[in-house]
Amino acid sequence: MRKLKRKFSKPRKPWEKQRILDEKVLVKEYAYANKREIWKMKSRIKEYRDFAKRLVSIRTAQEVKEKDEFLKGLYRKGLVKEGAAVEDALALTVRDISERRLQTQVFRKGLAKTPKQARQFIVHGHVFVGDKKVTAPSRIVNRDEEALIKVVGVKVGGKNK
Repeated sequence: MRKLKRKFSKPRKPWEKQRILDEKVLVKEYAYANKREIWKMKSRIKEYRDFAKRLVSIRTAQEVKEKDEFLKGLYRKGLVKEGAAVEDALALTVRDISERRLQTQVFRKGLAKTPKQARQFIVHGHVFVGDKKVTAPSRIVNRDEEALIKVVGVKVGGKNK
């Protein structure tokens, strides 16, 4: 049995006022369940930034290939625009990745009235991406999956979806 490890790191200063206020705004805007979800998104962005920093000083042909694959991957995830540079990956923020979450996408498409309702639909198994049921609100939606999102079996605003 494998040992589970944390997918985030806690803030170094747990009572830093500005960070707490910023996280409070994010929790309200994107309807995060708790601060841990924000920390997970920050850790993901840190991984992307660290990899991009390594790619900035390119020396070999293999690193050029890695850079292209890295940028294509970020484009597929919808985090950067087509033809982006490595510097664009260094400029990623929590808001950028929060916009790509399934919960936010369901709300932005108008399939739910609020981000909290979108989260509820996902957790209760009413949201499908293509023909697969998805129950993870934090799932990052790829560009090609955006059009495949649908809500089944609930009424939103008097309409049966």
